[in-house]
Amino acid sequence: MIVKIEQLPALVHQAVQGAAEEQLNIPYRPGGWTARQVIHHLADSHLNSYIRCKLIATESGPTLKAYSQDDWAQLPDSSTGPIEPSLAILSGLHQRWAAFFRALPESAWSRVGYHTENGPMTLARILESYAAHGERHLTHIRQGIAAL
Repeated sequence: MIVKIEQLPALVHQAVQGAAEEQLNIPYRPGGWTARQVIHHLADSHLNSYIRCKLIATESGPTLKAYSQDDWAQLPDSSTGPIEPSLAILSGLHQRWAAFFRALPESAWSRVGYHTENGPMTLARILESYAAHGERHLTHIRQGIAAL
């Protein structure tokens, strides 16, 4: 799963290479986000999760605040902003996140934080969840680009 975290930025970059601006602005399904919004969402979501991981690793039972991902996706930086900054964020962030996970002692994987919507979350669960999250949204990006 750490390898999936590590490889996601290159796969996203590959998926959008050569895509026209109009392809980035097509929802991957009716009522869904555009590839542009999904890329910005990945940066936003994975930054939040990385910080949550750090909190869990360094605090005792921290509260992990939720946010409205749909509202964030509608903000101008997500709905119309260039994707390059988020691609750069993903690249650096995922290098750090993979290094963080690899360096965890065995005892840390069961440490818990308390998400305001999802309840208790261990570092092991976050790794599983976000490896799958990246894959799912990579599919959405590819679907949106291919829709044109």
